[in-house]
Amino acid sequence: MSAPVFLADASVAHPLAGYAPGSVYVLDGAEGRHAGVVQRRGPGERIDVVDGAGVRLRTVVESVDGAGVHLRVEDVEVEPEPAVVVTLVQALAKGDRDEMAIEAATEVGADAVLPWQAERSVVVWRGDRAARSRARWVSTVRAATKQARRARMPSVGTALSTKQLAARAREVVEAGGVVTVLHEEASTPLADVPLPEAGELLVVVGPEGGISDGEVAALTEAGAVTARLGPHVLRTSTAGPVAIALLSARLGRWS
Repeated sequence: MSAPVFLADASVAHPLAGYAPGSVYVLDGAEGRHAGVVQRRGPGERIDVVDGAGVRLRTVVESVDGAGVHLRVEDVEVEPEPAVVVTLVQALAKGDRDEMAIEAATEVGADAVLPWQAERSVVVWRGDRAARSRARWVSTVRAATKQARRARMPSVGTALSTKQLAARAREVVEAGGVVTVLHEEASTPLADVPLPEAGELLVVVGPEGGISDGEVAALTEAGAVTARLGPHVLRTSTAGPVAIALLSARLGRWS
């Protein structure tokens, strides 16, 4: 069984820099309390500590002192940045469907997530609600990163309007990346969409009511291509993760 993952203090720049096999890392704060008090991790158990940016310490618990867990570092691994950054653009959805989408997308390999205020999104992020809602997304992605034992944690952007998303799509395409919009009426299967060798791959998923014709036009004019997943229409909470999984396989990430 793989070792559980805990995240290093994100408030410190490069929190795992300087650690080498044989050194001692102290896991404290909320993560230390969770490991030592809630999960009752004890001496001899294996724990991985990651910084969310690709660095992983493989460690063994030496001792537990309240909320502080003293870990002996056995190995340090550095996961390189992916050549292709896979970004899920998830339309805001009612209930917790958008959070379900980004949770599963994180587990299957998304490198970043972007909230999209689509025309038919029932939910609206505005003012204080926008900050609170984005914070929930960050928390969801953080928990999913740990669940999936990832060394890299997907970034969470601020909510984009359709105009802003079209501008972002144009930038990605002009830089050599690819933008694909999942659409049930598309003639091209996702499996046939050309993938970039480097740069960014944006996967756009609409809300429960679907993507409007105007939004499709704005995005395709910016260089995006529409694609269908298969013969069935998936919910907004499942379309993105399924697409990310298929694309991850095509990119060789699962081989």
